[in-house]
Amino acid sequence: VNPFQRSFVGEIRRIDEMGRRVRFFSTQIDKEKDVIPIRPLYDSAPLITVGPRAAQTIDELDVTLAEHESRLVKMNESYQTLSDRTKELIEARHVLRETAVFFDKAQGQQSTIRTSFDDSSAPLLQHDEREAQYSAGIQFDLEFVSGTIDRARIPTFERVLWRVLRGNLYMNHTDIVEPFVDPITGEETRKNVFIIFAHGDALLAKIRKVAESMGATLYPIDPNADKRAVSLREVTNRLEDIQAVLYNTGVNRRSELVKLGENLRSWQDVVRKEKMIFETLNLFNYDVRRKMLIAEGWVPTRDITNIQIALRHATEESGTNMPPILQELRTHKTPPTFIRTNKFTIGFQTIMDSYGTAKYQETNPGLFAIVTFPFLFAVMFGDIGHGFIIFCAALYMILSERKLGRLDLGEVRTLYKW
Repeated sequence: VNPFQRSFVGEIRRIDEMGRRVRFFSTQIDKEKDVIPIRPLYDSAPLITVGPRAAQTIDELDVTLAEHESRLVKMNESYQTLSDRTKELIEARHVLRETAVFFDKAQGQQSTIRTSFDDSSAPLLQHDEREAQYSAGIQFDLEFVSGTIDRARIPTFERVLWRVLRGNLYMNHTDIVEPFVDPITGEETRKNVFIIFAHGDALLAKIRKVAESMGATLYPIDPNADKRAVSLREVTNRLEDIQAVLYNTGVNRRSELVKLGENLRSWQDVVRKEKMIFETLNLFNYDVRRKMLIAEGWVPTRDITNIQIALRHATEESGTNMPPILQELRTHKTPPTFIRTNKFTIGFQTIMDSYGTAKYQETNPGLFAIVTFPFLFAVMFGDIGHGFIIFCAALYMILSERKLGRLDLGEVRTLYKW
């Protein structure tokens, strides 16, 4: 029978899905900038997963986790959508402000444009009627593209536009002081507002294509000052409304995460235990006719009494009336090798196991390694200074055994046990 055809595959998949939801909650809590308190396991209300209501408790927990996940996912999507919309409105507001500043400066300098010409050319536009036509022509032929782009791409953006349009453009850009923060990753992005003037629809289309290819965001801005002022007021009002909704969404999302933090450790404990139980039950053979689980395995002879006591204790704790039956089977198969170790001999035995494991009832070379390994190690490093340093380090570990054993050191803890 392959692993996907065993009796409790469905239950394991269900527990895995519950574990995925719990990990999702933990990840969302860890991503919060402000620390969300997580109630420790010893202070949490226990979930009764044994006895007649065990199945009902797991079903209720599954439904509860699914509901919390659905609410949190919807809140995340709403918060992300509102954040993107807020970002767009802030960029549009900056574009409107900076373009207004640029046009105001250009309007103020328009009257001094002709004063810089030579006297020989100045009389050509001295007539009031021709001067009015000249000013009206400037206002009518004004064509431009505006938007925002990442500040680091501004030099490349300028060079590409200069080559594509062969210099037939005028570009102005201004820094946006405050950075844009991604609500998911927390990364800051610095952007610039740009406005590019060109003549002709073909050149403007090329500018838009180049800008979009470099990740710029384009915003349609009206050249009329009155319409720009109206657009700025509308954008400001919409931005205030969205920021208020975004704040309330963030408060509700944090409240949901606080509720999750109160039960997170308890849920993690239940999911871990249930998965271990069903993975163990999946190693059994399920007899459909007799409605029972059958397991065969090897145990040390001296531990049979301890196993019987453990089975009896599990029967009493679960409240069932069907006691498990432990029966010793006779077989001609060669038993696997089992070497009993303690915290002193496990290090030497691990070294021997890395070379190979002795067969059943063969002499265990790990006993000899307790003597030979320190001796050979001393022969290779026959230095009193080096030996004294190792002796001090070993003495510290021995004296601090309990303290170091309680620390979560990962692989270092496993090596320390060796």
